[in-house]
Amino acid sequence: MKLIDLSVPLSPRIREPLPAKIEYLSHEDGAQQAAQVLGLKADDFSESKAWATENVTLNTHAGTHVDAPYHYWPTSEGRPARTIDEMPLEWFYSDGVVLDFSGKPPGYELTTADLQGELARIGYTLKPLDIVLIRSDADKRLYHEHYAFLHVGVSAEATVWLLDQGIKVVGTDGWGWDIPLNLQAEAYKKDPKDGILWAAHYVGKDREYCQIEKLANLDQIPRPFGFKVACFPVKIEKASAGWARPVAIVEG
Repeated sequence: MKLIDLSVPLSPRIREPLPAKIEYLSHEDGAQQAAQVLGLKADDFSESKAWATENVTLNTHAGTHVDAPYHYWPTSEGRPARTIDEMPLEWFYSDGVVLDFSGKPPGYELTTADLQGELARIGYTLKPLDIVLIRSDADKRLYHEHYAFLHVGVSAEATVWLLDQGIKVVGTDGWGWDIPLNLQAEAYKKDPKDGILWAAHYVGKDREYCQIEKLANLDQIPRPFGFKVACFPVKIEKASAGWARPVAIVEG
C-alpha cells in the first residue's frame, strides 16, 4: 500500500489572498511560559528548555481545505446550508478519480465536454460518491507571486454535471474551484451581469456538495482511478471550511 500526501503546507511564504501567519516559539520561550503558569523559574527546567509551540493566525480557507456548503450560500437545496462540522464523514473516504488537465493553460474554464472527454480517454464511468480530483499542476507554482491566478477552473455547468453523477466531493490543485478571481473580475467589468462572479461556487445554492482546494501531488498518483482518497476536514464548529491533509491510498 502506498500513501501519497495531497496537501500543501500552511506557510506564510505562499502568496495568496488569505495568507497564514505563524509565530514560532522556541524551547526557551516554552520554559518562560511554563515558569509563569506553574510559579517556577525558567532555569528550573532542564537547560532552561521546555515545550516548543507555535501561534498560528489562519483563515479556514488557507492551505489545503474542504469547503462546506455554508461557504457558498446561507441555504442549500432549500434548507440551511450545513457547516463543516455537520458534514457526513462517509463523503470524505471513497474511490478517487484524477482528471488530468495539466495541458490546459492557467485560467482555462473546463466544460462538461472536457470532463466527459477525459473520462472517455481514461476509460472510466463515474459512480455516486467518487471523489473527483482536477489536476492542473498549479501546485508546482505554489510559491509564485501570482499563485492564486495560475490554475484551471471548472465551469458552473460542468460542476452541475459532476453532481448529477452522484458526486459529493470534488477537488482541485488550484487556489480555487472556479477560474481565477482576477479573470472573473475582468469579465464582470466588461459585461456586468449575474452569473459571472463565483459561478461554480454558487452551484451550492441548489446542490449540496463539498470541494477541496489547494491539493498537491496529483501527478504522483500512479493511475487515474483504482485508488482511495481520505480527506477528512478538521471539525471547526459552525465553520464554512476545515483544513485537511488529504491522502491518496494506492493498493498494490
